[in-house]
Amino acid sequence: MTEQMTYADAVARLTAPGQLFEMEEQEIRGVTVRTWKAAPPSLRTVLDLSLGYGNADYIVYEDRRVSYDRHYREAATLAHRLRDELGVVAGDRVAIAMRNLPEWIVAFWATIATGAVAVPLNAWWTGGELAYGLADSGAVVAFADTERARRLASVAGTLPALRATVVVDDEGAGVAGTGGTRAYEEVLGEVAGDAVPPDVAIDPDDDATIFYTSGTTGRPKGAVGTHRNACTNLMNLFFAQSASQLRFGVGPGDQGDAPQRCYLLNVPLFHATGCHAVLVTNTAAGSKLVLMHHFDPEQALELIERERVTVFGGVPTVVMRILDSPDLQRRDVSSVRSVSYGGAPAPPDLVRRINEAFSTGQAGNGYGLTETSAATALNGAEDYVQRPDSVGRAVPVADVAVVPEGFTGEDPPAAPPGTTGELWIKGPHVVRGYWNKPDDTRRAITNGWLHTGDVARIDEEGFITIVDRAKDMVIRGGENVYSVEVEDALFSHPAVAECAVIGVPHPVLGEEVGAVVVLRPGQRVSADELADHVRARLAAFNVPTRFWFRSTPLPRNPAGKLLKRALRSHVLEGGEGATADWGGDPSAWDVPGPDRS
Repeated sequence: MTEQMTYADAVARLTAPGQLFEMEEQEIRGVTVRTWKAAPPSLRTVLDLSLGYGNADYIVYEDRRVSYDRHYREAATLAHRLRDELGVVAGDRVAIAMRNLPEWIVAFWATIATGAVAVPLNAWWTGGELAYGLADSGAVVAFADTERARRLASVAGTLPALRATVVVDDEGAGVAGTGGTRAYEEVLGEVAGDAVPPDVAIDPDDDATIFYTSGTTGRPKGAVGTHRNACTNLMNLFFAQSASQLRFGVGPGDQGDAPQRCYLLNVPLFHATGCHAVLVTNTAAGSKLVLMHHFDPEQALELIERERVTVFGGVPTVVMRILDSPDLQRRDVSSVRSVSYGGAPAPPDLVRRINEAFSTGQAGNGYGLTETSAATALNGAEDYVQRPDSVGRAVPVADVAVVPEGFTGEDPPAAPPGTTGELWIKGPHVVRGYWNKPDDTRRAITNGWLHTGDVARIDEEGFITIVDRAKDMVIRGGENVYSVEVEDALFSHPAVAECAVIGVPHPVLGEEVGAVVVLRPGQRVSADELADHVRARLAAFNVPTRFWFRSTPLPRNPAGKLLKRALRSHVLEGGEGATADWGGDPSAWDVPGPDRS
């Protein structure tokens, strides 16, 4: 049996001088970091390289298919229209407010091709929230689908910087060409078969994107990403795949017998995961992107079978819903080579379930933030099987550190392996700051180090385990209870489909541990049984003393993150209806478990 290559040996081989992943040190905004020497200098370069895939499918959406060549010509044409007709120049902000549509992708690349800054806005936002994003970014043009255009109609007059709203008529209702509103097709006009983008100089450290944070703890902030940030993420993901191929023989997303790598895109493009990790990376790789109108596990399985999807995932909840679908056993999923996810904690048992369901597929987990342009650490293949509670090792260009509570310096001190503290990250993928918010930027980034707000530990081999969000940690009688660890224990019970651990006020302990639980269809379990299940796995102070059983999925934002603040407020202030552990037909919120404190 051939001895498996070590991770250190794989890194050394891949990053050796002259190799694709060779690194070099550069000073960026006064901070010295390691960078990928061969990274594309800009996203415009990625767009130009995509033309080489010719007539291969790029986008599949319902009955539409768009080739790489056709997309390139449309993006090039639209870039000229933005510049020549709408007056967009390098550095201007162009917003995109729509659900996942082929036109979202064209608008993004057209914006990039002009040297302007793409501002993806959350398609779930209300009209007022969309207006906030447009006003805060100072967007001069907004692309919107029909629904978002309706929401913007009442607030457009309050946005003096906005010159035009370009509407994609995805409902077939027609677009009124008044008040700065233009139809997408009319703005695009005729597309020439040899169209190329405008000749614009773009520096790696020019602004490329503004992604708004989820706003779960306050007003959203616009994280400003540069071309270097986005292209670093691209190289980070390519590196992880190459290292996996060297060590285990097969890398995440290898297409096997399929003619083309194919990604089922079921996460929003308006988040860093959907845009940077999925769109940009798959464009560079020549993949086929299959879009969904909205996520439905049965439709996802139908598309996996029909389009020979090789990769899907996005966030753990998407994967779990597909695994729980009764259609899973009835569909041909043999094309799947990778099930990859991030953006939210994943139960450790998920890797086992994936390996059992997809005989040719590998599970992959990762960790990153909007502020790190997606990926910082990745875990896959046998590493993930051996450490299912870890998000993996940091990529070679990233520095990571665990910082003790109360630290106020600029450069984090060395911490022994296994130390628990706030995770800080430094590297060429860390955004330059928050748009027009210098105070927030100074609080979040110190000498190039991003303060993530996540509580983590790093073992002697460099594997990172996220144990909680700092704000989600429950402090029970002076003991730190890491909600992710308790949630992992609950997830290991076969009856539990979803769960969230929250802090519940207590007059003596300060807080006690509460849990909101969604059971799998047809399952019944008592609060006492779940408490005993946790007690068998964790120290007693971690065991929830309050349970609420919920019959509908837990509330999440479009990135798949639990809205714990809203959840906690609801169950504590308005969800105390019944007293039974589990009712015959409970409503979404009215079944708290017994108070056993």
